[in-house]
Order: sequence, then C-alpha cells, then structure tokens
Amino acid sequence: MLKAFKKHIEDSFPELLDVHFIIACSGGLDSAVLVELCHRTNLKFSIAHCNFRLRGKASDGDERFVRKYAQKIDKAFFVTHFDTLGYVNKHKVSVQMAARELRYAWFSQLLKEHSSSFLLTAHHANDNLETFLINLSRGTGIDGLTGIPAKINDIRRPLLPFTRQELELFAKGQKMEWREDASNADAKYLRNKIRLEIIPKLHELHPTFTANFKNTQDYLQQTETIASAYLQHLKEELFVEKDGRIEVEISKLKKLQPLSTYLHGLFRVYGFKEMDNLKALLDGLSGKQLVSNSHVLVKNRDVLILSKIMENELNTQEYLITEEKVPLNLPVDIKFSEVSERHDNTDTVIFVQKKALKYPLTVRKWKTGDYFYPIGLNRKKKLSKFFKDEKIDVLSKEATWLLCSGEQIIWVIGMRADHRFRVTDTAQEILKIEFT
Repeated sequence: MLKAFKKHIEDSFPELLDVHFIIACSGGLDSAVLVELCHRTNLKFSIAHCNFRLRGKASDGDERFVRKYAQKIDKAFFVTHFDTLGYVNKHKVSVQMAARELRYAWFSQLLKEHSSSFLLTAHHANDNLETFLINLSRGTGIDGLTGIPAKINDIRRPLLPFTRQELELFAKGQKMEWREDASNADAKYLRNKIRLEIIPKLHELHPTFTANFKNTQDYLQQTETIASAYLQHLKEELFVEKDGRIEVEISKLKKLQPLSTYLHGLFRVYGFKEMDNLKALLDGLSGKQLVSNSHVLVKNRDVLILSKIMENELNTQEYLITEEKVPLNLPVDIKFSEVSERHDNTDTVIFVQKKALKYPLTVRKWKTGDYFYPIGLNRKKKLSKFFKDEKIDVLSKEATWLLCSGEQIIWVIGMRADHRFRVTDTAQEILKIEFT
C-alpha cells in the first residue's frame, strides 16, 4: 500500500511534496495510517489533535496516544480542548455538527498561525460510500452523489482511493497501534447504522460492490464536471454584475428547461435550494425576496437581484463624526469642507448651514419610522415612502446610509438632502459635504 500511496501523491497531490502541511489525527485507524504513510513518504508535516471532551478518560487517552506518536516520529504536535456540549447548547446543533464546526475553525486558525499550506484528513473510500448513501436517503441532486472532494480550498484527502480494509491490512502488517472509539459501534447514529448494517448487506448482494460503486461514482463525477462547466458558461451569459450585485433577467431564466434543474444549478451555491420558492419568485410581485444564510435574492420588476447579506453589526452600528474629525472607518466615503458660497445640491454633493448641525453627527442605516423633509418638498415624508416613490429596490434601500444630526436626517446619502439644513444665510458658515 505504501508504494500505491506514494504514486498517488506524486500523480494527484504533487503540491504536498515540497511544502509543510498539517494532518488531523484523532488516533483512530484511519488517521494513524495517514500519518504513518506520510512519514514513510518523507513528507513535511505536523500533527493536530482535537480533544472534544465527550468520552471522559477515553478522550484524554486518545490525546496521550497521538502526542506520544508525534514524539516517536519527531513531529510537531498541536492540541486543543473543546467544550463541545456547551457549544451544542449555545448554538442548538447536533454533537456531530458541533464537533465539525469547532475542529474546522481551529484547523483554519492553525494553518494561518503556522504558515502551513494544507490540512490533510483521513477520509477513505468507505467514508465516500457512507456519505453517498446518507445523501441518497435524504434526497439530493448529482452534486450530493459525487462523493467527498479530494481537494477543496486548503483541505486534501489523499486516502479516498483506499478502503478501510486496505488501511487495516497495512496497519496490522506494520504492527501499528491505534485507538478505537466505542461510539463508532453505536448504531443510533445514521452513519454508523449504514456502516454496520446496510453496507454488509450490499456486499452480500454483490461481493465487488465497493469497486463497482467507485466506478459509478467516477462516472457521476465526470458527468458533474461537464454539467458544472456548462452552468458556468450559462452564468457568464446570464449573471450581470452591477455595483457589487448580480442582476439576472427573468425572461431569460424562464426559457431554460427543465426550469427547476437549471434554477438549482445556478442558485444552490448561494444557499437557495427550495426550487418551488425560486420558481414562485419569478412570477412574484416586485420587491418580493428570498433569503439564504449568505445571500438575498430580490425580484425587481423584470430582473432578479442577487446580493450578499450585510453583517448585522454593520446594519446596526452607528459611526460618530465630531466637529474636529471624520473617522477613517466610516462605511461610506464622505468629505466635509467649509466654503464661501453655495451651489445647487446634487446626488453626491450637498450644501448645509453649519450652525444648524448638532455634533457629533452620526452615520447609520435607516430604520422603521424614520422620516425627513426632502428638499423641494418642504414637508415631512417617511423614508419608506420616499424609497417607494423613487423606485429604490430592496437591496439598494438596505445598502443606503443616512447622515444625521441627533435624530434628524441631514442627508439620505447619495440621494436627497433634508430641507431643514438648507443654506438660508450665505453670510453664515456654509458646509459642503461630498459623497465619493
């Protein structure tokens, strides 16, 4: 197996030959074999271990085992301890999901701190089969059937071509030691149930099931590669970037058939996976929107507008401007200067009576109930009504910032100034405010 592993690294992972990387090692058979193979291939790496504190003394025993193993082969060893159950209670996720989120966040931090290029995990062919069956049982498109990626971002999985049986034969042949996790035998977990009960039945039906499955998955991956290339070509035609957002003509989308399949392929990467909702959006009223964990998709007349969700803290934070200083961290680029004469206001430049301002000024997002006195109207108007009358789409509205004096709006930045701050006495100080 060592010879096959070395050739696999040379052919498929040449980037690992001359750089330092980190191996995630639990102490179990899979990760112990990965460490041993990399060591015998003379690769440069360190070892990282997560103690999730879920199995008491057994978890501490795993940590001692991996530490001792790292010392034996003279490799740097990193370890961290997690309050996994505390994370579960706080974030309302499963133990498995909590462990996954915690460890990958820590691995990412480790890579940055130690200038390592890649993280290696010990996923193998059996893991691929289990993942395939899990996704199949839950319902999925072709992307859920193509298996665990061998390379994604800074993660590498060089054991995917090898079965657990091959790993075990290698370990026993080398008289290796490893740790057994008793929870792996607990069939209450879906993955364990598939491993312990379903896959053995599949092998009874066909002794070469694992090899046949690998061939099938190779074909699926090739098909998915072709489909992805076509979807990317389609995106380049349909997705038009404007001002940091993406616009898609609805009429062009509707010409794609089967529509649900195309919508899934085009929008799933942004977190939109409910095709019925997406199809309904195409025929919905202007202003209707769908929200994923990362993006907002809004219908604006004859187009869909796709935009990243702005962080909550950015939406609620207020930025203070003193009379002496405009801070560098403002979310919008505005410049203040005193001038001797007034000119007409534009979308990007306004002139205000300086004595009408009460410092510190604030820059903030709009909120329900906000109103101002638009120049040229000379009466109160709610911001929500102003946006509607000006035909400002939902995403532009949410991206708008206000310049305020106390509770009063001086300027809907980039749009309209407030009548109350207009220049009425040119003998008094005039302030010019510019928006870049």
